[in-house]
Amino acid sequence: MEAVFKRELVLDKRLSRVLVLFFAVILLSLSAFVRVPLPFTPVPLTLQTLFVLLFAGLLGARLSIAAQLGYLFLGAAGLPVFSQAACGLAYFFSPTAGYLFGFILANIFITNFIKHAKDNFLRVVLLFSLADIIILSFGSVWLKITLHVSLINSFTMGFLPFITGDILKILTAATLYFRLSLRVKEIL
Repeated sequence: MEAVFKRELVLDKRLSRVLVLFFAVILLSLSAFVRVPLPFTPVPLTLQTLFVLLFAGLLGARLSIAAQLGYLFLGAAGLPVFSQAACGLAYFFSPTAGYLFGFILANIFITNFIKHAKDNFLRVVLLFSLADIIILSFGSVWLKITLHVSLINSFTMGFLPFITGDILKILTAATLYFRLSLRVKEIL
């Protein structure tokens, strides 16, 4: 019976990659709907950062960036996958779109440096923290541009309110990374 549990259900690695990519795009989309609106900013709290960090660490550059681009493509094509069930090309000019672009930059950052941190929990937390700073910074700068506010105001609206929640997401993503990384490497 033990041999049955250890046997791979998906023998073709290409099929595994396609299924993981599909699953990642779905989770990125669903995580946008787990949102807490904040009265003093147009940016809600969502779970997207958790999955951006986790997938960048687990899936490698090709798959994680493909998942990000797949998610953005679905939204641009008209599927309501963005926060508040928004969609369409116009969303890329909204005040919160900067975070979406920050997701891609953070993804590239993590995939380039995860090899230096992967065996050490604190290094992974530091790497995910720096990637989160990239996301929040890019989002804040985009808020400044689109809302025509000062850099201090955009930082107050787009960076500071998210620090506590993002610390929890970073710690969760790092913990999940360590629990899942060996298994993900086996199937990919």
